[in-house]
Amino acid sequence: MFSIPGKQAVQMTPAAIAQIAKLMTREGHAGLRIGVKKGGCAGMEYTMDYASAVDPMDEVVEQEGARVMIAPMAQMFLFGTEIDYETSLLESGFKFRNPNVEDACGCGESIKFKDVEELVTDRETTAKA
Repeated sequence: MFSIPGKQAVQMTPAAIAQIAKLMTREGHAGLRIGVKKGGCAGMEYTMDYASAVDPMDEVVEQEGARVMIAPMAQMFLFGTEIDYETSLLESGFKFRNPNVEDACGCGESIKFKDVEELVTDRETTAKA
């Protein structure tokens, strides 16, 4: 796992906590598994799926009854991300504020991450602080 002792991999806003807890209760799932996959015009996309059980390799983050599990391949890319849930007149959904994103497409659906070496250096610097 890619973690820093004493620091949660992701943070959730109160709106995200409420929505995730609501989905967990309504659907009877153990939480939401978040990850990344190749796709979109910028190269990568976030994934979010219901999870019926925690995988031993998942990084688990729990806040006030909401649980997200970060898939192993995504942990390095999601570390430090804030998950929010926004509602507007036209749409509602989860938003990711990720310090590891270098670029995003115009529609906001796909992202490009910093190079892996840069991410590792950033985590090592954060761990020492």
